[in-house]
Amino acid sequence: MNGNEVFYSIIGIEEPIWAQRAADFALSVLDLLEKRDWQVSLTLCDDATIQALNRDYRHIDSPTDVLSFSLGEFEPVEQGENIYIAGDVVISIPALRRNAAEFEVTEDEELRRLIIHGILHLSGMDHEDSSADQSMLELQERLLCQLGGNAIL
Repeated sequence: MNGNEVFYSIIGIEEPIWAQRAADFALSVLDLLEKRDWQVSLTLCDDATIQALNRDYRHIDSPTDVLSFSLGEFEPVEQGENIYIAGDVVISIPALRRNAAEFEVTEDEELRRLIIHGILHLSGMDHEDSSADQSMLELQERLLCQLGGNAIL
């Protein structure tokens, strides 16, 4: 085994035609972060789904844009090799659209930002607030620039 895997699922919304491109972008993020043999699940959903998750796991009863659920377990795959089951990144598409409008960026850029954000959380990074000077958020924006503007949407 010598590679990363990103699987996607859809809950509460129609499957976007760009869903596989979002998973491919997540693979690019993992490569740039030099992650090896990682498995990530990317879920694209509606506000009701992410609100339920936010309520059940963070005790905040409101929708949010992105949640990360770290699993962090190694699973044997073949002949002594392991894959790292990193966890799940869940993105609310309606929240993504609201963010893009609020921050005056394209929906495509915001989707890329949320994917990066979720993967950084799976990597063990965190931030205390949303101020731009948080080291995780600075890295997020650097990665966004490094990965360029390859459109997902």
